[in-house]
Amino acid sequence: VPDPELNEEIIRVIALQLAEIGDQLDKEIKARVVNDLVRHFLNENLSGEEITRHMSEAVEGLARAIPSGMEQEKAMLVLAMVLTKKIVNTMPSLLQRVFSTTVNYISQQLHNYIVRMV
Repeated sequence: VPDPELNEEIIRVIALQLAEIGDQLDKEIKARVVNDLVRHFLNENLSGEEITRHMSEAVEGLARAIPSGMEQEKAMLVLAMVLTKKIVNTMPSLLQRVFSTTVNYISQQLHNYIVRMV
């Protein structure tokens, strides 16, 4: 049985690393990208799948500009979380929809990476 305290410490270290990367990437995300995503989230005619696709396209587009020294999957994970934060800061009423979409995106696109990371 894995040691719960060790697992908690590992998760804490991973979270700290992701937060540091997020702070760096936060400056690279242009307001236009955030505003475009806000517009999609506000469009109630778009399905959850369509919004997840828009989120995925935004993350992948931003990830292409990431320095080659950073793991692509790690960058995509952090970008998804930073985009979520920026969208919710721009339009707090979207919190539930943005959070659900981000969780779906991460589950679909980055599940294996997260499992390997932990």
